[in-house]
Amino acid sequence: MDAIDFLQAQHRAVEKAFIALKADDDDLEAKAALAQRACEELSIHTMPEEELLYPAAREAWPGSETIDVEKAYTEHFLVKTLIAKFETLKAGDKGFDATFKVMSEMVGHHVEEEEKELFPELRKSNCNLRGLGEKMEKRKAELQSKLDAVGSKSVG
Repeated sequence: MDAIDFLQAQHRAVEKAFIALKADDDDLEAKAALAQRACEELSIHTMPEEELLYPAAREAWPGSETIDVEKAYTEHFLVKTLIAKFETLKAGDKGFDATFKVMSEMVGHHVEEEEKELFPELRKSNCNLRGLGEKMEKRKAELQSKLDAVGSKSVG
């Protein structure tokens, strides 16, 4: 799987989590679990992008005006800020739904920009997308393993 296919699959997983959360409005326990899952998906998604994809994009187009990697980093920062807010918000709390809605809209906008602007440009570049995809898959597996280890410690 190349880097773009890998990221698009992650985008669809995050979108599914958002849709499930919107659909499950009454069950607060399920809502909390779905929000946590969405936040985990986003956290695991952003790190390989920031560590691997965005530097590769910068290298592919040094000084490019059309590919705004700094904007992508800023959008990630804002989403991480909202994810951190969920550490104190509980499903049913005032602000939970509004925070989730804002995060969902921001992520949707970010995904749309990446898929319509960044990814097509990357496909045209000389970037080794297959090698980058392998690195990103490996990094995601490392992050998922760490998250699973933390989760098993808090359960046990």
